[in-house]
Amino acid sequence: MQFALDPEIIDFAASIDSLLDRSDMPSVIRAWDAGDTDKGTAVWGRVAETGAAALLIPEEAGGAGATAIEAMVALEVLGKRAVPGPVVESVMVAPRLLAGADGEVGAAAEEIAAGAFASVAAPPVSPYAPDAHVARHVWVAADDAVYAADPGEGHQSVDRARTVSTPNRGAQVATASTLDVINHGALGTAAQLQGLGRAMLDMSVEYAKQRKQYGKIIGEYQGLKHQLAEVAIALEMSRPLLWAGALAIAENPDDPAAAVRDVSAARVAVADAAQLAARTALQVHGAIGYTLEHDLGLWLTKTRALQSAWGTQTYHRGRVLDAITAGAGASGAAR
Repeated sequence: MQFALDPEIIDFAASIDSLLDRSDMPSVIRAWDAGDTDKGTAVWGRVAETGAAALLIPEEAGGAGATAIEAMVALEVLGKRAVPGPVVESVMVAPRLLAGADGEVGAAAEEIAAGAFASVAAPPVSPYAPDAHVARHVWVAADDAVYAADPGEGHQSVDRARTVSTPNRGAQVATASTLDVINHGALGTAAQLQGLGRAMLDMSVEYAKQRKQYGKIIGEYQGLKHQLAEVAIALEMSRPLLWAGALAIAENPDDPAAAVRDVSAARVAVADAAQLAARTALQVHGAIGYTLEHDLGLWLTKTRALQSAWGTQTYHRGRVLDAITAGAGASGAAR
């Protein structure tokens, strides 16, 4: 099977990338870390104007009524630029919580489409709400119910431009499949990690072309070329799994169980590839890459923080194993 994105989707991603390229994201991230989130929320407002925040929101609520495929394209770019804030929760998760909701909760969809942040926790798989202090809406998804919540006390993440909190659950405001919510959160996080991995690879390649050691450009060393090639291969091999997860969600909107295997396989492969990209980038740059002054550190710490967002690697490997063994059992019973 061949998979190719429509030219319109590619142009859409390019428009978001161009916008963020002009936004000086390292300074925006550092300001967020220092407690000034105004620059970051302003950038998110401009991203929302492209339609990225409204992709999965129904047209009748002011959204685009698109699929997970379009959302993956946008989130990979947002990951590449390390955009701060509860990005996955706003783009991927909140629209699933609001699907079919009406009244005050349904009206929140219009606000999110227009650029309001939403933060979501889904304990025990995803017990923390990220950056709830900047979110207009905070929800908890559990046992196929959606609860309004207040942010709770925030704690600093390993990503300095990110906080996490355990929200205090309030009244139930809607119903939604918790499994579907986890699928969307996990796949959205995988798309972010794919973009982060690609960005760190690009940084490493550029740095390897400039840094000299013993009078020789380090990019000329065969061993370093092999390391960078391994990262490129890992990222390219994980990409088809990312699209398979997006297709599984898009083709089974009312059956989240059918997408579990593909979503978790994507989450595991992409997270591993991004971690390899981070480790290699630090080796290429040396200790300077982890300093606060160097931009690479902003991408390294975000990658580390997202390794456990919306389910750990162990959790998602377990889901893949369960899906495979369940399928093998069914196949054996049919013989």
